[in-house]
Amino acid sequence: MRTKLQPTTSIATSDANSIIVRGQDLVEDLIGKVSFTEMFLLQLTGKRPPAAHVRILDAVLVTLMEHGITPSVIATRLIYHSAPDALQAAVAAGLLGVGTTFIGTMEGCAGLLEEMMTAPEGLEARAHAIVIRHKEAGKAVHGFGHPHHKPDDPRTPRMLAVANGEFISGRYIEALKVLSGQVDAVYGRHLTINATGASAALLGEIGIPQKVMRGVAVVSRSAGLVGHILEESLKPSAAFIWETIDEAIPYEAE
Repeated sequence: MRTKLQPTTSIATSDANSIIVRGQDLVEDLIGKVSFTEMFLLQLTGKRPPAAHVRILDAVLVTLMEHGITPSVIATRLIYHSAPDALQAAVAAGLLGVGTTFIGTMEGCAGLLEEMMTAPEGLEARAHAIVIRHKEAGKAVHGFGHPHHKPDDPRTPRMLAVANGEFISGRYIEALKVLSGQVDAVYGRHLTINATGASAALLGEIGIPQKVMRGVAVVSRSAGLVGHILEESLKPSAAFIWETIDEAIPYEAE
């Protein structure tokens, strides 16, 4: 009979008098002494973060929180209209849109940057191969292009400037810039580094693993969706959206 391994957790424990999170006493060490962003980094990394890392993550969270009436916001408003007693369901509906087309593309971009950084042939050669691979497959390069922000996404230079101001400008940012040059060269036109591309580089620089980067977008967008729910309760638009779609898409017999 095989012996089962005993699972453990290094995140939190509690007893009748205390709650310990990542080795810190929640009451004595954390409440009123750290910001939400610091707590988020502590939760992810197990260590109290340096101030520069907090400012970088803050920049990403602020950037990704809001972008207008996007598909995820529409989903949230419609579900809130259907079930106003279940705010969490409306937020969950919107978060389901954090994927490989919108918002969550930082995960894919980070994977490309890490592929470049570990390539024996160097950044430039691997970046060229990556872009050729995507072009031949008819796939967008994650982190590049935007339907509205042209020729450049205004958020990206500001985000990179924040990193530079904190003296955090290392291999991920270098790889992103090299990849950007190859995207433009292979496609024969300029494609902006979008906010998720910049987010991938910044989060990589502060040690956030690629496999949980999409979770940063989930945390940020959750707050944005709650704001839309409040506005929906005060200035409803879901019924108008529904009626507009109903009128705009006619029935057609097959």
